[in-house]
Amino acid sequence: MANGLTRREMVAASAAAAIGIGGEAMGASASAPADAGGLCLNEDDSHFFFTRAGRELSAHDVEAWVDQYADTQVRELMLCPNCMRTSYGSKVWDPIWRGYDPVGPDDQPLLASTRPDDRKGVRGWIHTAWQLDRDGIDPYALWIRRARARGISPWLSMRMNDVHNVDDERSFIHSEFWRAHPEYRRVPDRFREWTDRAFDYAHKEVRDYHLALIAEMLGRYDPDGLELDWMRFGFHFRPGHEAEGAGILTEFMATVRRMLDRAGRKRRRRILLGARVPSRPATSLALGMDAATWARRRLVDMLVVTPFWASAETDMPIETWKALLAGTGVRLAAGLELLIRPYPGYASPDTNSLETVRGAAASFLQRGTDRVYLFNHMDSQTAMADQHNYPTLLRECGSLRTLAGKPRRHVVTFADTWAPGEPQAALLPRAVSPGGLAAFRVATGPKPAGACVVRLGIAGADAAAAGRWEVRANGVPCAFLGPQTGPAPWPRFPVMGYAIETDAMHDGHTLIEVAPTSPGTIHWVEVAVSA
Repeated sequence: MANGLTRREMVAASAAAAIGIGGEAMGASASAPADAGGLCLNEDDSHFFFTRAGRELSAHDVEAWVDQYADTQVRELMLCPNCMRTSYGSKVWDPIWRGYDPVGPDDQPLLASTRPDDRKGVRGWIHTAWQLDRDGIDPYALWIRRARARGISPWLSMRMNDVHNVDDERSFIHSEFWRAHPEYRRVPDRFREWTDRAFDYAHKEVRDYHLALIAEMLGRYDPDGLELDWMRFGFHFRPGHEAEGAGILTEFMATVRRMLDRAGRKRRRRILLGARVPSRPATSLALGMDAATWARRRLVDMLVVTPFWASAETDMPIETWKALLAGTGVRLAAGLELLIRPYPGYASPDTNSLETVRGAAASFLQRGTDRVYLFNHMDSQTAMADQHNYPTLLRECGSLRTLAGKPRRHVVTFADTWAPGEPQAALLPRAVSPGGLAAFRVATGPKPAGACVVRLGIAGADAAAAGRWEVRANGVPCAFLGPQTGPAPWPRFPVMGYAIETDAMHDGHTLIEVAPTSPGTIHWVEVAVSA
């Protein structure tokens, strides 16, 4: 591999250049100035404690974590202090170490229901957070202070309905409030999926419980902003009651806005309010998250539109969100998850790489997002496939200017969050047969200057057969390149390449049309761009 392309692809690109196929340099569209953008980065409630376990941490050790993000394109650090429990010494919620015996065995009551193979790691999180609290070290206070000193805006990001491990009622991660009140759950008389056991925000007691943590955090910490993460886990009302729930959540947001305003007056500055919501406006509203109304009422300052977890969603309806937010002054961030899969049920849990992050970021920024929001892209453990490129990602992927001329990959993925009963859609997998036509709309961002290749992961058609297929990009026939290989993330199916004429490309999206001459099933579609 060189510059993200195989030797065969480079030969095809050279041939194209020889016959005069050129292209414009990658740049910003009219809606996205070249210097627009930047990164938000979410640090979850457990990663730091998991990965720094096994030694006594000092205040300096804690503060130093922030420094890797200084002098990068990270503009906001979103610091998450909670799941059902907090990773700091809360007085209104259970800290993660409630019930923990620091000198007890690994199978002590708090950890007894945790799988034996997982106990050591889980205990690392609990013990590290406990040790810091014992020593009077509050990581969130230190991170907020350090981030601000290093020129990064510090935010708190609160998970509003985290339901990790609810298949195990005894799990260490659950709050006593949740355990004590099954009547407050979204579906109290059924358990088919984790979200059945999420809190139902129609109950005032549930809302008050969460408002108490917000009040505590505002009194304890001095963030620039507070983000309410409604996407952990995204289902907040009884099935069929989401419409009435939308009014409840809007008034909840208004209450939080007033709390921030009161705290801001004492500090003589505005404390910003953000929210993470589903990637598609109709789904967001159908789940009770009326984000457009929040924006029109000036309740929020930043909106993060995002998938949940199963895959990065590379073609979110950014233009629709921009239209809904027009005139509100609300900043729009595009959420980029760590995993990248082409369709639900895809067997391999692949993670993003630098080139796939470049591809998604270039498209988001070209379409007008104000930020690229990195979720689960952390400095270790929960990390991308080529983690050695993490520093490069932080310095490149928030700006079209720094992305210009870099190899990037644009992969077809899917939306992983839908309201109950809402029609679901995915482009892949796609069975094809002779005489048929399959079309894939790929979000490819600014018009590339380098050579471009369509890569199809195909089951049931060998190279000889795939070489006879007709593949077009924006209506222009593509030349067959033969079998392809490449770095992760890479499909678990034979991959065939087809060279795109550079003049066929333009800003925005690329329409790939496949007319097969033999049967097969397409499992993966991407457009790869060379430097």
